[in-house]
Amino acid sequence: MASMPEKVRQLAPHWAVMFVAVFVALAVVDSALGGLGFVASMALVLAIAFGYPFVARALGVAPPIWRR
Repeated sequence: MASMPEKVRQLAPHWAVMFVAVFVALAVVDSALGGLGFVASMALVLAIAFGYPFVARALGVAPPIWRR
C-alpha cells in the first residue's frame, strides 16, 4: 500500500487536469448556451469527476493507484 504522500504525488496532476477540465467545460457551455442552472452545472461537474478516471485508464495514463 502506498503512503499518503505517495498517493497525493500520484494524484495531484490528475486533480489539476480535472479542475481545468471542469472550468473549461463550464466556460464552453456558458458561452454556447448562455449559462446553466445549478443542477445542470453540478451534473456536468460530477460527470467529469466520475468519468475522468475511466478515460485516464482507457488512455493508459492513470496513476498506479487507480489501476486494478
